[in-house]
Amino acid sequence: MTEFFGELDGLGIFIVIFAIAVGGLVRGFSGFGAGMIIMPIASTVIDPRLAAATLLVIDSFITLPIVVRSVRICNWKTVLPAVIGAALFVPTGAYILAVAEPLAVRWSITIIATMLLALLLSGWRYKGTPKAPISFGVGVSSGFLGGVSQLAGPPMVAFWLSGPEPPFIIRANLMVFFAFASAMTYIAYAVNGFFTGEVLRLLVLAVPAYGFTIYLGSRGFGKVDPKIYRAAAYSLIALAVISSMPVFDGVLRASGQ
Repeated sequence: MTEFFGELDGLGIFIVIFAIAVGGLVRGFSGFGAGMIIMPIASTVIDPRLAAATLLVIDSFITLPIVVRSVRICNWKTVLPAVIGAALFVPTGAYILAVAEPLAVRWSITIIATMLLALLLSGWRYKGTPKAPISFGVGVSSGFLGGVSQLAGPPMVAFWLSGPEPPFIIRANLMVFFAFASAMTYIAYAVNGFFTGEVLRLLVLAVPAYGFTIYLGSRGFGKVDPKIYRAAAYSLIALAVISSMPVFDGVLRASGQ
């Protein structure tokens, strides 16, 4: 089997599939978080571009049934402006990533994500139904940050979790937002040649692992108290902040050697 995956040995395959399985579990449960789990772990043993392309394919296809159900219950008045804002500013973030000093950009993102987490933990709540201009603005920040650092989730999660809507609506909003926002990512990855034979080979194991754990996570969602749901979401944001810190790069890379 290791020959089929090229230079990836048995331990490396296990690490990647473990990350994909855990990412699928939290994605199915909370509506987000797969990238926060998969990218830091998988990137220790495979090229981050390979990990990102694989995640994009499995997430967009396997979550399609959940997205279809979510379309019927999400709040389009806040989702659609956010999707438009994200799609418009993904290229801007990608351009900054291409021309700016990478370490400075990454530390800036870490600081921003930390501030978002602190806002959530402070107990502040958005009063009333999110207005379209505000949703658009948060979508812009999500798209920009996604283009720069693949940290698109926390702005939208922080915004919708801070609002008055129940967890099942928040989860539906996130599912639909990420589904539509990924269209721009497909274009960008195709232009940059990310979809290779290596991606196809990795999908052989990734699809069943991700699909099964997505199912388990979605089954568990309806049985969890809303307070636990929010605590789990906050923990995932904290994980995104910690795992994105450049200071831990050496630790992550060493763990994959």
